[in-house]
Amino acid sequence: MSQAMTGQTVLVTGGAGFIGSHIADALCPDNDVRILDNFTTGDRANCPGAATVLEGDIRDDAALAEAIEGVDVVFHEAAIVSVARSVEDPTASHSVNTEGTLAVLEAARLQDARVVFASSAAIYGAPASVPLAETAPGQPSSPYGLEKLSGDHYCRLYADLYDLPTVTLRYFNVYGPRQSGGEYAGAITAFAEQARAGGPVTVHGDGEQTRDFVNVADVVQANLLAATTDATGEAFNVGTGNGVSIRRVAELIRDEVAPDAAVIHVDPREGDIRHSVADIDKIVDRLGYEPRVTLADGLREYLS
Repeated sequence: MSQAMTGQTVLVTGGAGFIGSHIADALCPDNDVRILDNFTTGDRANCPGAATVLEGDIRDDAALAEAIEGVDVVFHEAAIVSVARSVEDPTASHSVNTEGTLAVLEAARLQDARVVFASSAAIYGAPASVPLAETAPGQPSSPYGLEKLSGDHYCRLYADLYDLPTVTLRYFNVYGPRQSGGEYAGAITAFAEQARAGGPVTVHGDGEQTRDFVNVADVVQANLLAATTDATGEAFNVGTGNGVSIRRVAELIRDEVAPDAAVIHVDPREGDIRHSVADIDKIVDRLGYEPRVTLADGLREYLS
């Protein structure tokens, strides 16, 4: 079981981004926090005032060496987090998500620093059945999923080969404050933008595809547990264990923001996975993780 994390020097890569900034917020009161971000998508306004903010790219050896010197734990959140962008430009996505992750692991090895790696449910591809346990085969259907699977394997290899303490967290559909909108926004962000504009709220396909939406506060909880657990060299799903249909999410957001807006259906997206739900037994049993934020409460906070 994990213990509270205090008095550590930590680095959050991508710490100006959605999830990274929430991790930095949680760590700042009791730890010396550094953030390394190239601000391609991150926002300085997300960074807590108590953190040391360094502008740089994880693929820049000098910037990474400066940021990681003397660090005890690295929370590696920096990534191009988009399936669509990875399909459009697989070379750029690979450079950040695979080569960047390897650079972080190698720099951490030189410092003997623990690495908590942000992986993704995208590694599983289109599953034959749900819920998905960590033992399910990795069959990614996008460059992004393959890149995260590669990072997943690299973390285990570094644990086995170099005795570097690593923990991989496979995020399912994370949502919450600071999630960016725009072309590559997640479903919740896109639905909220559409509802605030008066609708219609557009659902791809029949809307019966299911996802496991996990609040960013619970993702932070998983990261803090991973930072101190003895269960290193392993991967853990981070979700709620509950699936909800995309149509239902659209309706919940519509009802909260613009009750008169229509929910309409458009053509399905090519390659869209039908069902994705996490089996969270392992992280509950081994790390003591407990999802606390219901979707209804989390959406209400996000939309307020």
